[in-house]
Amino acid sequence: MNNQIINLLQEIKMELKNKKNNTWMDIKKVCEITTLSASTVRRAVNRGKLKCSKKLGKLLFMESDVRRWING
Repeated sequence: MNNQIINLLQEIKMELKNKKNNTWMDIKKVCEITTLSASTVRRAVNRGKLKCSKKLGKLLFMESDVRRWING
């Protein structure tokens, strides 16, 4: 019983950690955390190196995608 509870808590912890890394950021926030210019970020998007969403009329990035791109 205790092992089941511990395993369940570990699964919940991992899920929360994954959700934390999957928050949406605008280009301004991406520039802040990467210390890159907006034009450099846009170039990466245009070259297909960085995924983003354009559905709301502006560039939105998943934090996990930005971190993956940075770590390259």
